[in-house]
Amino acid sequence: MLNRIKPKLSFWQIFNMNVGFLGIQYSFGLQQSAINPIFLFLGAKEEILPILNIAGPVTGLVIQPLIGAISDKTWSPRWGRRKPFFLIGALMGSLCLFAFPLSPALWFAVGLLWILDVGNNMAMEPYRAFVGDKLPDEQLSMGYQMQSLFVGAGILLANASLFLFQDWFGGGQDIEGTIPKWLYYSFFIGSFLSIATISWSVFKTPEIPPTDAELEEINRHKNLPFAERFKMPFVEIRHAVKEMPGFMWRLSAVYLFQWYALFVYWQFITPLFRVTMGYGTSEAAAQAAKMSTTYNVVTAVVALILVPLTLRFGGKKVYALSLFGTAIALISIPYISDPVFVLFPMVLFGIGWAAMMGIPYSMVSKIVPQERRGVYMGILNMMIVIPMGIQTVSFGPIFKNFLGANSVNVMLFAGTFFVIAGLLATRLNMPKDPNKSRIGL
Repeated sequence: MLNRIKPKLSFWQIFNMNVGFLGIQYSFGLQQSAINPIFLFLGAKEEILPILNIAGPVTGLVIQPLIGAISDKTWSPRWGRRKPFFLIGALMGSLCLFAFPLSPALWFAVGLLWILDVGNNMAMEPYRAFVGDKLPDEQLSMGYQMQSLFVGAGILLANASLFLFQDWFGGGQDIEGTIPKWLYYSFFIGSFLSIATISWSVFKTPEIPPTDAELEEINRHKNLPFAERFKMPFVEIRHAVKEMPGFMWRLSAVYLFQWYALFVYWQFITPLFRVTMGYGTSEAAAQAAKMSTTYNVVTAVVALILVPLTLRFGGKKVYALSLFGTAIALISIPYISDPVFVLFPMVLFGIGWAAMMGIPYSMVSKIVPQERRGVYMGILNMMIVIPMGIQTVSFGPIFKNFLGANSVNVMLFAGTFFVIAGLLATRLNMPKDPNKSRIGL
């Protein structure tokens, strides 16, 4: 397919296009900082936290590439190509967030997490492709770093709400089997933001209609027998993996260590503060929320600053340095027992998070074919969730048998994985000819 000429968008058009990411990432922020404390409140043991979080990797592995492939073959004159999936996912997420703090038992909360992850993945993957659909190559860095800004802002709001509501409405002894009332309010706000922000972007941003050739292919797909249409997304994914650019294979090695370490951090930062600061679960969860708030403030501030830095020094260098900075942050956290000073490493973490949420997507979007952007963004997410899935099934035994069931050792382990990720990121050379990049390593 020939690349079409896409009009440049203004700053505010790019802003409006990405507002929906605020609601998606608010939900993700609650998953980072509030879901595991809820599991602990409902009686879960620390060593089973990884396996209780397996919903995210499994649903991401299945849902995102499938939705990407399906949305590539979708077009509605009224709703567009990607936007129907935003709305369905946002509605599912909104209902689950409202119900989550009302969970009467651990099994119920775990089940809701599965449904919530399906909704969030259904909304998130087409959003990544949506930016690539709309923007010319020279604006892709701005588009994805704008998403990174909203990643920071959404998670910032989620975590700020957690420690503020704990401060205002918390207090008293934690009661096992009971979710404290101060947690309710954050989830109710998330329920509103999930649907409201997605709706803003849907109604503010028209999609670019398909070309005649694309429309002919979409209509041909619609006219296939149901069995053929059902198989088509799986066939698309298989072909896309087979023809995947070598750059993406190298990126998958970086992601293996990066996302394994991130999942470790999110699961064990609350247990860490129960050890290093002697906190109860509520206080530890509030301190973990302050950590996340701090690094997401930094992310929101530096996200757009990374655009000129990436253009000047290259995405590879900025990305690799950000991963090394994140490693320094994680390795230093266990040795700081002051609740204020322990926030300082989150500056490095926030710079790293901004880079992780923007730079790889802009790099990949430049080298994949337009007609397969949805499925390749889904495959990129598979590279995120596969390490997370490996972590959920492997880290419980590692924690218990090799790290002495000690959350201090856990954080040092995660920092070491970021060092490895940074070293692998130095190999991420962009192909000079994107058309040749799709052949092997």
